Amino acid sequence: MAVIKTWSTPERKEGQAFVPCALCGGEIFEPALSCGGFSYVRCLNCELVQINPQPFIIDVESRYKELHGNDYLAYEIENEASFLELQKLALKDLGFEKIEKQIFAGRNPDKPIILDAGCATGAMLEVFKNRGWQAVGVEISPAAEYARQKRGLDVYSINLESCNFSSRLFDVIYASHFLEHLNSPDIFLLEAMRLLRPGGYIVLITPNISGFQARLFGSRWRSVIFDHLFLFSKKTIKTFLGNIGFSVEKISTWGGLASGTAPLPLKKIADKAVKILGTGDVMAVRARKPLDQASKKSYTGLKT
Repeated sequence: MAVIKTWSTPERKEGQAFVPCALCGGEIFEPALSCGGFSYVRCLNCELVQINPQPFIIDVESRYKELHGNDYLAYEIENEASFLELQKLALKDLGFEKIEKQIFAGRNPDKPIILDAGCATGAMLEVFKNRGWQAVGVEISPAAEYARQKRGLDVYSINLESCNFSSRLFDVIYASHFLEHLNSPDIFLLEAMRLLRPGGYIVLITPNISGFQARLFGSRWRSVIFDHLFLFSKKTIKTFLGNIGFSVEKISTWGGLASGTAPLPLKKIADKAVKILGTGDVMAVRARKPLDQASKKSYTGLKT
C-alpha cells in the first residue's frame, strides 16, 4: 500500500554540522528514523526528534529560493484551495473565531494586526485581511512575490528575525507547516514572544510525531521528508512553548489515515477515532503570551 508523502525538495549534498538539541541543549542522541539519504535522531533528555547533523541554514534557505523555489510555488498554487480549507478547519478546532472577536473588541477602533509566518501564496493571509485584520506575511520563497502581485498583500521576502519589527506589535502570530522547516525553532519562538503584545496568541500547525500515522508508518510516514528538520510531538511542542513563556491553551489533532492508504470506510473510522483520542497526524496549537511579562529572560535551548 503506497503512502502519500508531503512534497519536499530533492535530497542533495549540503554542508552539515552537529548542533545541541534545540529544545534542551542536550548532546546525547539515539537513532530514531532512517530514511536512506537522511535520518533523524531523538534527544535522550527531552525526546525531541530532529535531523542531526543539521544542514547549514544557507543551504536550507536556498532550497526554497534559487534551487527549487519555482517548483515549490507551483506546488502551493496547485494545492492552495485544499490547504486553505484545512487551515480554516484547524482554526475552527482551536476556537479562533471567539478569540478573534475578543481581540477586535479590545482593539477597537484600531485594527488588530496578525502575522502569517511562512505564508506561501498568501491564501490564508488574504482571508485574515478580508476578515478585517491588518495582515502581514513573511515568506522567503518566490511565493512571496505571487502573494504581493496576485493578492496585493503585505509580504516580506526575508526571514522573520531580519524584518526588525517593533516589539509588542502583533496580536496574533500564525504559522502553518512552518516550524518544522526551521534550523532554529527556538529562535523563531523567542522572536514571536518579543513581537506579540501582552496577552497575544501564537497559533502553530505542524505534523504530530506522537500521532497514530507516525507510529504506524515509522520512516515511511508522509511527514518524514528531507525538508522537515524537526518532528514535534504534543509533549515536545508544549515544552518548547512553555520554556519560552507561552501558556498552551489548546492542542487539536486530526488525520487518522491519509487518502490512498486505506479504504474510505476504514479511513472515516480512523479519522473520527484520532480526533477523539488526540492522536491525529497533524496538530494545531493555540498558546498565549502572559499579560504580565514580555518573555522569560533565559532559555537553555537557545543556540548562540
